Amino acid sequence: MNIAIEPKKAEGAERLLQVTIPVEAVNEAKEQAARKLAGRVSIPGFRPGKAPIGMVMKRFGEAIRSEAIETLVQDAYKEVLEREQLKVAAQPHIHDLKFEDGAAVTFDLHVEVRPELKLAATQGFKVTRSNRAVTDDDVQQQIEQIREQRASWTPVEDKPMEGDMVTVLLATGDDGGEIPEGREYNLVLGSGQAIPGIEEVIMELKPSQAEERPVKWPEDFPDEAQRGKTKKVRVELKDVKRKALPELDDAFAREVGDFESLDALRTAVKDDMQESATRESDAEVRQKLLDEIIGANPFDVPPSWVAQLVHGYAEMYKIPEEEHERFAQGFRPTAERQVRRDMVIDAISESENLKATEADIDDKVTEMAGKRGVNPGQLYAQLQKSQRLSELERGITEDKVFAWLFERNTVE
Repeated sequence: MNIAIEPKKAEGAERLLQVTIPVEAVNEAKEQAARKLAGRVSIPGFRPGKAPIGMVMKRFGEAIRSEAIETLVQDAYKEVLEREQLKVAAQPHIHDLKFEDGAAVTFDLHVEVRPELKLAATQGFKVTRSNRAVTDDDVQQQIEQIREQRASWTPVEDKPMEGDMVTVLLATGDDGGEIPEGREYNLVLGSGQAIPGIEEVIMELKPSQAEERPVKWPEDFPDEAQRGKTKKVRVELKDVKRKALPELDDAFAREVGDFESLDALRTAVKDDMQESATRESDAEVRQKLLDEIIGANPFDVPPSWVAQLVHGYAEMYKIPEEEHERFAQGFRPTAERQVRRDMVIDAISESENLKATEADIDDKVTEMAGKRGVNPGQLYAQLQKSQRLSELERGITEDKVFAWLFERNTVE
């Protein structure tokens, strides 16, 4: 179409181009649209497709304009990509479109381009590994958490104490006003579910007893309007349950899992925690190395890639729509870091031919199947059905990339 292209912004990962389509191409597109439409519409006094083009254009001008501009913009966009040799990273946007009869069509084309990473520096970096040993105290804390999960709650008739679970009817009212009917709440005392003043009232009661008194709201209460206020509070204690932790013995270990003794359970917990600590250390040292490479090889990131990742996490975390913008502001730096990380890994895997092969995937599935005691073919089918093969492939590629990097850099 012999379009004119004038760059307005040609830096980083974004391009803003002003595109001008000559009037001759515009008129031709309108005529073609009119001829195409003439074969589909019926005009009194003429057989289908035989009405004069001028009459068709006059009667169906708006439809012709719409079809012509759609064709012109699509063709112009393809020509821009070809002439400017752009590799787009996301759906482009059209701005400030001007389409007047007898004049050229102009519009601004906003395009995000896929960066071509040329990593000049990937070797010679030095990073430190943080190795955290799992202590006996760490193991004991983990076992205590397991005990907490398997605790039983037994009804008692005593006054409740911190840590007890209570059911109460609770009602509040302003000074001088009627206290409304109470609502039932289940609370664990000392867990911060109720303000201290109300907990004090609860712990003075026995089951079936009630008390009414003024309570002052704390100065650091989340609702600023309620801070420091004194309100009438009526509390009726319906029941109290006290937590009973299982004994730490061999029977407890057998109940938790296939462990012959408490010592065997401790050993398994320590091994699991050490394995988890090692994975965290590996992830940390990998990120440190990538941060070094990214710092030595500056490059731009397509904004839409970051926005897409932010949106995905917002959906995964079920962030309410009205909170999306606040979430995006806080999460965007993390998302951009993730995008940069993925781009560096992709660039190295392509330049060094480190992408996971089908044989790599088959070997990994066979290894996983052996650990799980299942048939490799069945496991492969399950992974394929759950769309996790791409995740597996990505993991293998990353392992190969980092193996390549660790051979060329120093980890202390």
